[in-house]
Amino acid sequence: MIILDNLEQFKVVYRDGRKWNRCVEAIENIGNLRDGVMYSIGDSLVYMIEDGVAKNTENFVGNRRYFDIHYYLEGRETVEVADKSNLESVQAYSDETDREHLNGNGQIHQLCEGQVAVFDNSKAYKFHGDNRVRKVVLKVTIEDGYFLNK
Repeated sequence: MIILDNLEQFKVVYRDGRKWNRCVEAIENIGNLRDGVMYSIGDSLVYMIEDGVAKNTENFVGNRRYFDIHYYLEGRETVEVADKSNLESVQAYSDETDREHLNGNGQIHQLCEGQVAVFDNSKAYKFHGDNRVRKVVLKVTIEDGYFLNK
């Protein structure tokens, strides 16, 4: 997981590439969004505003075709992240949902208002559901390039 302090830092680090620009476009469109409704830009990005306390999940969730970007608008939450290779599979990967469920232990992070978290597909995550949070959740295809810093 990559944690950036603010959206401006995201714009600097991920300035090249159409899908990164679409992420910024989506985030800058939040004034026109309804909570809980999924929107899309092209075929490489879907996004929505989530508001509330994240469900405290027992297992880690991992993705393969899409990765998540969370931009925190209000509040804070605890997320636990681990390398998939260090976790045990409890539900095999489903191509239909782009999810796999894993069990084990990871590193705990506190994410808060203003930050941007980029969840790499080599990792899995779970939320502890400890606080109310309002955030933009973006699901971005891994195609057409990957992380600039790897």
